[in-house]
Amino acid sequence: MDLLWAGWRMAYIKKAGAKGARGEACLFCEKGRLRPGPGSLILAKTPRVLVMLNLYPYNLGHVMVATRRHEGALSRLTAEESADLMRWLGRVERALKRAYRAQGFNIGLNLGRIAGAGVVGHLHWHLVPRWRGDTNFMPMTAGTKVLPETLARTYARVAKALDGLDRRPRSHRR
Repeated sequence: MDLLWAGWRMAYIKKAGAKGARGEACLFCEKGRLRPGPGSLILAKTPRVLVMLNLYPYNLGHVMVATRRHEGALSRLTAEESADLMRWLGRVERALKRAYRAQGFNIGLNLGRIAGAGVVGHLHWHLVPRWRGDTNFMPMTAGTKVLPETLARTYARVAKALDGLDRRPRSHRR
């Protein structure tokens, strides 16, 4: 068997293994205190929603949309939070289609550690762009994904696409 070394993963594995409902700081609560920008990976922040790149993306353009309030149950979201979350999920979908010509998406929410939640107790959705033929032998045989651009470049592309959603061509303005 051939091995592909990804030494940077160990820091993530150790950190992820230490997290849980034991009073550790919450990633989304911590990020919610920061300003949007490439350094923080935060693409947008509203009073109810946080939009950011995933530091360990499953695929190119992997974005997370989270509640600002630390909440772990869909049933406890306010109507305003639910509406803002859905609006931002749609905005990110449109931006990723614009920036990457994504042909489809995996959009997911994991409730609880047993369901695969990496950050337990804080609702967040993953939007992962997909393209025909985007899975090759690397994930299948080596459990490794090859991403063709840096997070800084991904940030710039997605931020530009989100910003462009608010701009209409002159001929369509009223």
